[in-house]
Amino acid sequence: MATSKPSKRLIIRWATLKGLTAIILFLFSIALTEYVVVLYAMSIGVKDPSVLQWTGRFESIDWTLTIALSPLFHLVPIAVMITIACVWAYLTKHLAIKPYGERKGKGGTPSKQAKKAGKFFGKIKSGLLRVKSIAYIWQKIHFARATIKSALTVILVFLAFVLLFSLFAYPQLIYQTVANAYKTNQSLLNFVKGTAETLAPIGGVFSAVNNALLAAAPSFRNFVLALGAIIKPLTELDNASKYLVFQNAAAWIVALSALIYGEVIRKSYRYKRKRK
Repeated sequence: MATSKPSKRLIIRWATLKGLTAIILFLFSIALTEYVVVLYAMSIGVKDPSVLQWTGRFESIDWTLTIALSPLFHLVPIAVMITIACVWAYLTKHLAIKPYGERKGKGGTPSKQAKKAGKFFGKIKSGLLRVKSIAYIWQKIHFARATIKSALTVILVFLAFVLLFSLFAYPQLIYQTVANAYKTNQSLLNFVKGTAETLAPIGGVFSAVNNALLAAAPSFRNFVLALGAIIKPLTELDNASKYLVFQNAAAWIVALSALIYGEVIRKSYRYKRKRK
């Protein structure tokens, strides 16, 4: 990703080699993220009843080729990937604006402790940057800071809302996950018991935490069901519909949040330019 160095804005050019590399790396990251989301959905019971299949046979080599296309597990993730990629590009553009404090300097006089801390960390930084490999990595990270920050923000927020809406759709998910882990994984149960026996003085704390989590799971389910007309219909949907809800809801929230953030940054930037 190439950048120029004006005094107020870093201009990002996606058509360069670095820009295309950044796009490819982000698409790979979001594809991996969607793969994890699809595996998560399948693990909680989501199935696609409308898988499309095409079968072709090559008589000359006696080979049969079958192509399967799942609207839920192929088309929906592709649409979400395109949405998240557009959000990432938009957010990167606005994060590339240098903070006003860095351009003009902070108002006020720093304290003596702040000056000492700044000198101390400045010496450490200058010493590390004398190493060519570290200096090279630091330079690349400096130019790609907006790209990395926006990518991490978009992906983490998307995953957080996917998890949140899936918990709304499946209120008993926490309880079932913990219970099944103990039932199906004997080694985990033995590990927990062994840890509790080894740490006998504080073993009661772990047991209390475990009991508290198990006891809180039904209460969490009841709390979600009590939220009213918005959440209750969600819990009554079939698995495929729930999957569509938490995929689309998470993508929409990420997109709207980025648009709001970009608008706030743009207005703030214009206001500070007028004051100069």
